[in-house]
Formats: sequence, structure tokens, C-alpha cells
Amino acid sequence: RNEMKDEIYRINQDLPNIRALDQTAEIQQWMESVIRRINYYKDEHIAILKEATTLLELALWKANLDEKEEDSFGERETKRAKFDTTSEKNEGRITSGARTFCLFSN
Repeated sequence: RNEMKDEIYRINQDLPNIRALDQTAEIQQWMESVIRRINYYKDEHIAILKEATTLLELALWKANLDEKEEDSFGERETKRAKFDTTSEKNEGRITSGARTFCLFSN
């Protein structure tokens, strides 16, 4: 967080010390640097979200199985996942028993 903040404010510190003819090139390089960092952090954020979504889905699935085992006293009730093909978000929507998960794809 501080790294990104420092990069954004760096141009204000460097620009007064640069010749007027070179300022445009320096601003362009700075913008490219900021955009690269934003894209890096965005990619990292997406990877973390995907991992967290998977862990959450597995935890809910396990909790659902545990709940079914407690309710049935040894009788296992099995359900298959259903794909919702009528929805606009059909590429990412999966219905699993009593819960619905939205999985995001990029």
C-alpha cells in the first residue's frame, strides 16, 4: 500500500528537478510504471480472490455434508450439482443443494 502511494507521489518530487524538455518523457515513464504496478496488484488480488472463493466453496460444501450426516443419522443423502443454464450468468452459477455459488471467470 505504501509502495503504491510512494510511486504516485514520486512524480511530484522528481518533476521540479527535471528540465522542461524532458518532463513529458518523464511523466510518460511514470504513468507506465504506475499502470504496471496497478496491473500487478490487480492480478495478485484476482489470484487471492480465486483461492479464497475455492476455499469458501469447499468449506460450505463440507459443512453441508456434515449437516446432512447429522440430520440423517448415518443415512447419506447425495445430491448432484445442477448448472443453471437459464440465467444470464450461467457460465459461473452452480447450485449445490441448499446453497448457490457464483464463480467468476476471467
